[in-house]
Amino acid sequence: MPHSHSTKALLALAAAALVLTRFVAPACAADGAVQIKLVEGHFEPQTLTVPAGQPLVIEVTNVTGKTAEFESFLLNREKVVEPGQVITVRVGPLSPGSYDFYDDFNQAVPQGSIVAR
Repeated sequence: MPHSHSTKALLALAAAALVLTRFVAPACAADGAVQIKLVEGHFEPQTLTVPAGQPLVIEVTNVTGKTAEFESFLLNREKVVEPGQVITVRVGPLSPGSYDFYDDFNQAVPQGSIVAR
């Protein structure tokens, strides 16, 4: 029996949702924490979008060979992360807006941002 146009549209939407989940899922840990990696020269992901009005747990992993510092004036957080170490940063609940973060020890690393919506 041939698929109707609505069935094809639903299948296409489901496939698109699966593709998007592959790109979003790595930033979230099983416990609901968002994950940021500091790799050579940049943060991964560079920008995170999170729900506003909810507390946030950020796990920062340093996969570089240098000591780094996760710092954000807007989040009022500053925490050293040694090579190979994972740190936990708790913030929020966040108001809607953009919150920049950076590696204070390595100024060449571009800033990242957390966007609360």
